[in-house]
Amino acid sequence: MTQPPAAPVKIAVAGALGRMGRAVIALCEGREDVTVVARYERPGVEGEGLVSIDAAIAAADVVIDFTTPEASVALAEKAAGRGAVALVIGTTGLSQDQTRRIDEAAGRIAIVRSGSFSLGINMLLGLVEQAARAFDASDFDIEVFEAHHRRKVDAPSGTALMLGEAAARGRGVDLKDVIQPARHGLTGARPEGEIGFSVLRGGGIIGEHSVTFAGEEEILTISHSSRDRSLFARGAVTAARWVAGRGAGAFDMQDVLGLRG
Repeated sequence: MTQPPAAPVKIAVAGALGRMGRAVIALCEGREDVTVVARYERPGVEGEGLVSIDAAIAAADVVIDFTTPEASVALAEKAAGRGAVALVIGTTGLSQDQTRRIDEAAGRIAIVRSGSFSLGINMLLGLVEQAARAFDASDFDIEVFEAHHRRKVDAPSGTALMLGEAAARGRGVDLKDVIQPARHGLTGARPEGEIGFSVLRGGGIIGEHSVTFAGEEEILTISHSSRDRSLFARGAVTAARWVAGRGAGAFDMQDVLGLRG
């Protein structure tokens, strides 16, 4: 397996003035294994020390990106055109076409893309898949709940969808065939095997996720709470160190943490 380079990994931060961009930069300060060599923002945004996306790609071993779907696709395609820099993408709300375009870019460069860079969430994914495999759909209904701050623009969250996909894998079905993203009005009885989603947006909630397996006689709820945004930055930096110098491919945090299989 490819080992992280001995020299500090050179990181460029996309969306450097955003909440996650600032968290990544703050985490990297004072560390010896990584160094931030470039920061950039969307066109038209000015700030001290900001460079162009081309300059950032040219300077870095890895670009860490928590921005928007459109910006992440543009970054992936531009980076693939150069064929050198690796990417860590934490952007959520990607459409199927945007996901496809990023995956195509991963045919030329290494890309770690995940809906969550939390170690706890990635462990939760495994537990949810295992429980869904063990609990028959005729006996247990599955509901995914997530809560985030009022500024989050997509719903359900990328992490919630990952949890739904884990539950669907456990049951041997495709999430798109059983998903129920919202309920309103006279919905009728719940169909067997449906995987439901409930969403809360409010205040400054960093991230709350839970998966409930509801039976007639008992209810099992597995949950995860995010207490500080730095945990996502720490996971992204861990992913950056892992992917630096790696060959082309599409990876996620299960690969980074050695949890795959």
